Amino acid sequence: MTETLTVRALLLGERLETRGLERDDTLATNPFTLRVGRRGTAFLFRYGVAVFARLSAIEEDEVLRSLRARVHDPLETPETDQVQVRVNRSGEDQIEPSGAVVIEAASLERLQIIANVLSKSLVLGHSEARIAGVFDRIEPLAVGLQRKGRPGAQARELLRQIGDVLLTQHRMVGRVEVEEKPDVLWDHPELERLYARLEDEYELVERSRAMERKLALISETAGTLIELVHNQRSLRLEWYIIGLIGLELLLSLYGLVWARLPLGAGGH
Repeated sequence: MTETLTVRALLLGERLETRGLERDDTLATNPFTLRVGRRGTAFLFRYGVAVFARLSAIEEDEVLRSLRARVHDPLETPETDQVQVRVNRSGEDQIEPSGAVVIEAASLERLQIIANVLSKSLVLGHSEARIAGVFDRIEPLAVGLQRKGRPGAQARELLRQIGDVLLTQHRMVGRVEVEEKPDVLWDHPELERLYARLEDEYELVERSRAMERKLALISETAGTLIELVHNQRSLRLEWYIIGLIGLELLLSLYGLVWARLPLGAGGH
């Protein structure tokens, strides 16, 4: 008998507080796993992702409402991703060309692995989009530098955006630990092949390392911009000082000339 189910992941925010959620229907703690309804399962990850399997729309809404106060820096609209999972008890764990995941049993451990990979992929996708946005803003700035030799008025705002992106990605990606295998594999090494296939299908390692290279480049760009802005400010300050010295000299000369004028000369 073949069963098909949808596993859906939602990126809710920067962080999801799972401490204190323990209750009678808790199935596991890493990731925090809850039984929902008769057959549904919710997997909650500290880096802000909730993954649902076999939940109705109503059950999803109820879980999301219960988590709302636990989400730090929530997104206005949660980002989502999903995968079709087919349970084929006569087959083996594999990935179909369509991207659907085939598993021989809908065990909690297999669903945990699928949820782990899907959640990591979702966070990577969010980070990739933000980094691409920063690169789009860096390009015109680089053109301005080439033409004018100075960063321009938008450099300060870009630096703020770069700092925000670097900080957010450091927090999120640092918690995700993309290249770390899920803890469930310690107790179920027979599922290593399933995880390896999913990791390869979603290109987790390649995307993570590509993102690290881009973040390093953005960091270097930020350092260059800070140095340019600092030099520009220093040069401007030097001109201010020169201007003040010049003004002081003019005032002194004016005072000397005025003091040497004979009395009443100012009336001619």
